Amino acid sequence: MSEYRHLTFLVEDGIGHLTLNRPEKKNAINDALCLEIEDVFRNLPQGLKVILFSGNGPEFCSGLDLSEHTAREPFEVVQHSRMWHRVFSYIRNSGIPVVAAMHGAVIGGGLELAICAHVRVSDETTFYRLPEGRHGIFVGGGASVNVARVIGASRMTEMMLTGRTVKAEEGERLGLAHYVVEKGAALEKAKELAATIATNSSYSNWAMATGLSRIDSMSADDGLYTESLITGITQSSGEVKERIDAFLNRKKS
Repeated sequence: MSEYRHLTFLVEDGIGHLTLNRPEKKNAINDALCLEIEDVFRNLPQGLKVILFSGNGPEFCSGLDLSEHTAREPFEVVQHSRMWHRVFSYIRNSGIPVVAAMHGAVIGGGLELAICAHVRVSDETTFYRLPEGRHGIFVGGGASVNVARVIGASRMTEMMLTGRTVKAEEGERLGLAHYVVEKGAALEKAKELAATIATNSSYSNWAMATGLSRIDSMSADDGLYTESLITGITQSSGEVKERIDAFLNRKKS
């Protein structure tokens, strides 16, 4: 297990478990936590198949740590926001599928973080909120693109203007989570999904984790062309032939 101050990272059987570990701060995000997340993703071990993301304590992540918020000049604010974008892009684009187990608060920056996961599980205690309007600020960790892409710009505008709480069941309907389970069961469900994903071909996992989001932002023609290129890369590997042969032999037996 790697040693960090604000998170823990443990790898077992090809699955990495990254846990936000600031329970006394409801896992609020500060710069140090951001940079530790970046360090994890920049130094992923060979053979890693899936990453499991969770939060220690009663909340998944309560958002930006306002207690460490400092006044900045405009360009400093831009650079700070771009740092968050850089860090969160590692989660989305490392090529390793990320499964998030959410519970309790998933607020502001916490939602910007969670939405980067490719598969999201919430338990029935999970709630979501975008309170930036109440604080007189705007999202800066990628929500205007990443959250809006999931729930739509209109719904995100409404959530930001009202600052209202979205509970677990509505969050699933909106797409903020893919699964809702009973209280305390999110991590167990996420582990189950991670174990299943880990049995996939590493080529197809890479393609799905990095390709689909890019295709989504392309024109139809460019997306179809990119699909063909990715298909050519994934389907020509020796591993794919072995998997298809095993499937066909199983059907014959």
